[in-house]
Order: sequence, then C-alpha cells, then structure tokens
Amino acid sequence: MTDVDNKCRLDKWLWAARFFKTRSLATDAIDGGKIHVDGERVKPAKEVKLGQVIHIRRKDFEIEVSVTGLSMQRKGAPEAALLYSETPASQAKRADAAVTREADHGKRERGAGRPTKRQLREIRRFTGI
Repeated sequence: MTDVDNKCRLDKWLWAARFFKTRSLATDAIDGGKIHVDGERVKPAKEVKLGQVIHIRRKDFEIEVSVTGLSMQRKGAPEAALLYSETPASQAKRADAAVTREADHGKRERGAGRPTKRQLREIRRFTGI
C-alpha cells in the first residue's frame, strides 16, 4: 500500500482513502478550503506523509484523521480504511454531533399530526358527510 518514497499527492490520497468519489471532487474541496493538513490550508499537489493530521470538512460530517498509510490506487473500503486512523477527539466530536442531530428531529406521537386514512373515514361516518 505504501509508496517507495513514502509520499503521495493529497488529492490522490483523499480519493484512494475513499473520502471523495472522484479526484476532481477532492481537488475542489481542497481549493475550497475544506481540507487542512496539520492546521494549514494546502494545495491539491501537497505531498502527504505518514503521521500527518488531515482535517476534512464536508456538509454531512467533519473528521480529523492521522495518515497511517499511503496509496495512489483506489481499492476496496476495508483496504482504504487502513490508510488512516481517526483521532479520539474527532470520534468524540462526531458522536456528540450524532446525538445532537438525532435530537433535532422531532418525534411525534402517533395521531398527533394529520389524520390517517382510517381516522378520516371515521370522521366522515361520525359527521355524516
């Protein structure tokens, strides 16, 4: 999985690690400032090295990972997961976000909204319409 030089382009690594579906999407995210390496904004051709910390922000999640492997080829998800390890702080932050997201959606009790088809039939029968 690792290169001989132990370096790889950032956009290729993000694509190989399956954070983005295409390299062009990874490049757009990097250019848009959604990706930071060791706390700094970078360019798509930045060389990724083992041990670097990459902060990835997308619309549905925010994650911080440490590079544990390099690859220039996109492989299966189990192999791609070996290229990085999520930091404990990032795991806690994502867990908190999941709880918050879950609480944001209101759960209504059955019958507390619009009447069901059965209830409409009963209303018609009761009112005589």
